[in-house]
Amino acid sequence: MNKAIVIGSGIAGLASALRLRSKGYEVKVFEANAFTGGKIHAFTNQGYRFDFGPSLFTMPHLVDELFELFDRDPKVHFEYIRKDTICNYFWEDGHTFTAPADKQQFIEQAARSFWVEEQTLENYLTRNKEKYDLTARLFLEKSLHKLNTYLSQDTLRSILQIGKLHLGNTLNGVNQSYFNDSKLVQLFNRYATYNGSSPYQTPGIMSLIPHLEMHFGTYFPKKGMHDISQSLYHLAKDEGIEFHLEEPVEKILTNNHRVSGIKTIRGTYEAEIVISNMDIFSTYKTLLPDAKQPKRTLNQERSSSALIFYWGINRQFPELDLHNIFFSNNYSQEFDHIFNKLDLFRDPTVYINITSKDKPDDAPPGCENWFVMINAPGNVGQDWDKKVNEARKNIIQKLNRVLKTRIEDHIVTEDIVDPRTIESKTRSHQGSLYGTSSNSKFAAFLRHPNFSSQYKNLFFCGGSVHPGGGIPLCLLSAKIATDQIPSV
Repeated sequence: MNKAIVIGSGIAGLASALRLRSKGYEVKVFEANAFTGGKIHAFTNQGYRFDFGPSLFTMPHLVDELFELFDRDPKVHFEYIRKDTICNYFWEDGHTFTAPADKQQFIEQAARSFWVEEQTLENYLTRNKEKYDLTARLFLEKSLHKLNTYLSQDTLRSILQIGKLHLGNTLNGVNQSYFNDSKLVQLFNRYATYNGSSPYQTPGIMSLIPHLEMHFGTYFPKKGMHDISQSLYHLAKDEGIEFHLEEPVEKILTNNHRVSGIKTIRGTYEAEIVISNMDIFSTYKTLLPDAKQPKRTLNQERSSSALIFYWGINRQFPELDLHNIFFSNNYSQEFDHIFNKLDLFRDPTVYINITSKDKPDDAPPGCENWFVMINAPGNVGQDWDKKVNEARKNIIQKLNRVLKTRIEDHIVTEDIVDPRTIESKTRSHQGSLYGTSSNSKFAAFLRHPNFSSQYKNLFFCGGSVHPGGGIPLCLLSAKIATDQIPSV
């Protein structure tokens, strides 16, 4: 049987391994950590369960289809619920908005809340759908680095209507052209953070992201986000995929411009196919030191990182839901600090994820598990101990002002992750969450392809390569990579 190796067991690595197995390969997965799932794992602290990383789950059909590859009913192995509410939004002047998942309800309620015409919202969301329909097959489902991609009807259709994509404008510019209310602009600007970018720099095409939430919906796995990766891990084990945990890969082996296997801390393994799910920067610097380094790609600006506090809270807040955002009073200054000054802003936008709202056993009775996150610059040697302490004070003060409480009196457990931790635990260069940023209209084309142009049968998947970061795009990266590999 032909042998294939996957380096890294993040969500894209697991998906790649399953797709290779379905093509008939004997698959081995090598993971440096003692657990699978990459950023999608969990931990507990004094009766509180926390998902370590991603907290937003959309496009669950991309997970379902991995079970369907093996004629398994996804609902038997992986259960999730659709949320009626996208997010609760809070501003310090007392304004709040609960965003319904249903498009028509969103239009009606947002029109009342932000004093905007329903037709204006309808036009905006319709244009977002057009952007998605024009670009999904090109940017999300195919390699941008293969000639045949540009010879398709989909590509021609997109080129003929390129003006609709708002590539020459920023996301903030597009949103301001539709809406006068600064709060509504801020609400739609926040979607730039879905790929770790700034709404004042990322192109207007990113306004298609709200369409994904409203069209495909937002979901919550019944066993927590961790179950996304673990259900796929158990499927992989059942299908005969071999996992080598706590066995870091030291080098990708090549011979005559063709991949031949890997070298780990324990030995050498031969394979006809190798897929790296490691951050592309680390892949080249660590595993391919003799390869020609794609400097233009590796030197691109990295996406934002994060500072996360995992708080066990000894009371409940009925005004909060699964997803909650407390906006900064100066959004443009916040992103200027993150991307230009490489610093934290004194008045950050605070995101709180509370899974105990939908999974009560994630916290003791009468309590809640808070995943409290702010966007942060990558790790370039800042004094993070000092910055974490300052940010904690600023976050607590902001939450106290908005929620009219003393949240510090209710924190009974605490764990902290900063860009240093993310970089060390996930080998993501500078602790970036999404590889490179999308602060350029050319960003999609500058991401590393899903294949190597130097070595035959070497492929790449994950958030640092095409099409980008986040669970759905990572799953699509695995599909794009393995679609180039023939069945055996």
